[in-house]
Amino acid sequence: MTDAKAQEPRLLFFAGSARRASFNKRVARLGAMIAETNGIPATFADLADYSMPIYDGDLEAASGQPDNAHKLKNLMMAHTGVFIMSPEYNASFTPLLKNTLDWISHIRDDGEAPLEVFRTRVFALGAASNGGTGGLRGLSQLRLMLELGTGALVLPNQFLLPRAADAFDEHGHFKNKDQ
Repeated sequence: MTDAKAQEPRLLFFAGSARRASFNKRVARLGAMIAETNGIPATFADLADYSMPIYDGDLEAASGQPDNAHKLKNLMMAHTGVFIMSPEYNASFTPLLKNTLDWISHIRDDGEAPLEVFRTRVFALGAASNGGTGGLRGLSQLRLMLELGTGALVLPNQFLLPRAADAFDEHGHFKNKDQ
């Protein structure tokens, strides 16, 4: 695959939720649409389309990594930036997102440095929540995992959408255009 550094910017958007009505998924999908509208090639990926078993080292040793982990890792490799919208679960990020990132972190293609997919992309984080903080507490845990656990470069600014149930108009766009 072509080295992402030699490519023009391409953005991948996904949410750490498989729920159809997830606010975070709606924001990720909208982000990809806004990027495309502004001339930046973008892709929205739905983690519901990349089902994987719970990470288990014994399972990995016996069966290898799941095909969906390889597919998602290759999708990440095809993009220069990754925007992750993460719901907050008990002041952390979702088990689905943790499991997905854990599986991807174990894939190392021939000639590839460990964790290369994380270390050669720029990551941006966001969260949407019905609460007043917009999911802020969970993003600190996700940032820690990405920066310290995988060596990813994570942008310091984060997108927060508090009171998400009231944030969208009937067309799925933000009511408040400043958002």
